[in-house]
Amino acid sequence: MNYDVIVIGSGPGGYVAAIRASQLGLKTAVVEKESLGGICLNWGCIPTKALLKSAQVFEYIQHAEDYGIQVGAPKADFTKVVKRSRDVANGMSKGVTFLMKKNNIDVLMGFGKLAAGKQVEVTDAKGAKKLYQAKHIILATGGRARELPNLPIDGKKVIEYRKAMSLEKMPKSMVVVGAGAIGVEFAYFYNAMGAEVTIVEYADRIVPNEDADVSKELTKIFKKSGIKIMTKASVEKVYTEGKVCKVEYKNLKDNKLSMIDCDVVLSAVGVATNLDGIGLETLGVKTERGHVVVDEFYRTSVDGVYAIGDIVKGPALAHVASAEGITCVEAIAGHHPEPIDYNNIPGCTYCQPEIASVGYTEAQAKEAGYELKVGKFPFSASGKASAGGVKQGFVKVIFDAKYGEFLGAHMIGANVTEMIAEIVAARKLETTGHEIIKSIHPHPTMSEAVMEAAAAAYGEVIHL
Repeated sequence: MNYDVIVIGSGPGGYVAAIRASQLGLKTAVVEKESLGGICLNWGCIPTKALLKSAQVFEYIQHAEDYGIQVGAPKADFTKVVKRSRDVANGMSKGVTFLMKKNNIDVLMGFGKLAAGKQVEVTDAKGAKKLYQAKHIILATGGRARELPNLPIDGKKVIEYRKAMSLEKMPKSMVVVGAGAIGVEFAYFYNAMGAEVTIVEYADRIVPNEDADVSKELTKIFKKSGIKIMTKASVEKVYTEGKVCKVEYKNLKDNKLSMIDCDVVLSAVGVATNLDGIGLETLGVKTERGHVVVDEFYRTSVDGVYAIGDIVKGPALAHVASAEGITCVEAIAGHHPEPIDYNNIPGCTYCQPEIASVGYTEAQAKEAGYELKVGKFPFSASGKASAGGVKQGFVKVIFDAKYGEFLGAHMIGANVTEMIAEIVAARKLETTGHEIIKSIHPHPTMSEAVMEAAAAAYGEVIHL
């Protein structure tokens, strides 16, 4: 069959691109080897949030007395917690199936790869191959857990995020290698569910891509909850022969070797791109450092071939892949979309407390040569946070002192992932600090902290 657009991969980049293409009148097909929705929907964003919600509910029950409510001793059924997560993911995948039918998109189940003559070869589960023609082919094959040479994943004692979402039984102890978003989310989950958790991070602080103040705050909160944190440390080897894992790690400050015993090791050291076997070499699609090289509208070096999502340079985030897919398809359809501003991409981490950020960190803004006005408002001074019993964390905002440009915002606290979009929109509209201060925020809300933090930057804060 001939198509206007074939998308290889149905994750948040692929299926969104396919839907937008269909909306624009293009005959569209999507190729998927496993489950519609890709890793994000089936094994990433959505099911992890279901697990994290179960952990949060468990913690609420354990602290019910703090709210004047008496309950019996709670007990978590780990198997049911995992089942709920899988049920949520399965329901969402069915939702994508519905969207494909609604938008008249053909779903080609199998492994897709580029072939000569603007064709896609699809190999189904039985090994049968079929060729499909398309004017435009979008690669959206996503990523997988990165594997370190000294930390081979066996799926039993050394696992990656996918297995961490579907363990058969609750481990008593876990070592999490890597303290980015995936690492700290699972560290929170397993700690909240009752496991003894140790984080080993190569950098000098956890969530190293976040503002230093956020890292410091999360470290304090995690340590208070019983999570052990080892920074500037590298895992040298994991011994899995016995009943328990023995994790040998090096303190990078003094090169001293030590050992930790645990039931399971979670490798959370980043994402590797899925470029193998998809025909890049066949057509001569240019790559660089494990990513497909594209222009601002995601055109590759080969005419009619495009790439979006984790396999191109930029943050490996679901909402970025979706935005790239829409931009790519609108350009294909002859529209004139605005290129994505990669300095205005929000990042969210869903441990408790949550983390959300956008734009420059304070250190990055200084390095860029800006003279700064920085405001910080703690949730301990927020009436809504106090009423909700969630006083941990803060909102930090960064402005250019000369022109008032909103350079960045960094939040840690309850529900801050729902608050960060205000900052993204404000920065998109080139809003200044004074305009944030004069935008009346509802009381009592957590979002008031944004206005208060902006006021703090200009010496006008009222409630601190």
